[in-house]
Amino acid sequence: MNGINVGFALCGSFCTISRALKEMEKLVSAGYNVIPIMSERVCSTDTRFGKADEIIKKAEDISGKSIIRTVEAAEPIGPKKMTDIMLVAPCTGNTAAKLANAITDTAVTMAVKSHLRQSKPVLLAIATNDALGASAQNIGRLMNRRHYYFVPFSQDAPETKPDSLVAHFELIPSALEAALNRKQLQPVLA
Repeated sequence: MNGINVGFALCGSFCTISRALKEMEKLVSAGYNVIPIMSERVCSTDTRFGKADEIIKKAEDISGKSIIRTVEAAEPIGPKKMTDIMLVAPCTGNTAAKLANAITDTAVTMAVKSHLRQSKPVLLAIATNDALGASAQNIGRLMNRRHYYFVPFSQDAPETKPDSLVAHFELIPSALEAALNRKQLQPVLA
């Protein structure tokens, strides 16, 4: 996969960021050129799942690049043709809603919007507690939109969180390869 530039955007599903970073390592090991992008929230919020500075350092160490963390820094992605595919992992319900409704007010949403100027694929790894509730309509809209693909997902805790869906992060490499070929990895609902 040498020569393929992957924009790897992380959003605030803090409990899944460590899984996303493991997949970032796999992509780099497979020869992808990873360009790290983080939402402002991830760059500034310490949680029980990790400190913001540690997450930033880990992503920069894995990719060998500085994090794109502002709207202004993300805007040139499309015009400069910096990415062949954009991966949002994890993709929160908030970010999915913004993408579905063309709201561009974070580094991640600007990165996706800018990337889409080139009609290139966007791969989403959904991770939200309300995917089968309030966020369902936004996920449905994105599934119906050109250039959007999904990492297969399923309910992660149906007994305690019946509306929650989480992508199978271990399928990111396969889903990425499929999306680069303009195909949706199946089954979407795993």
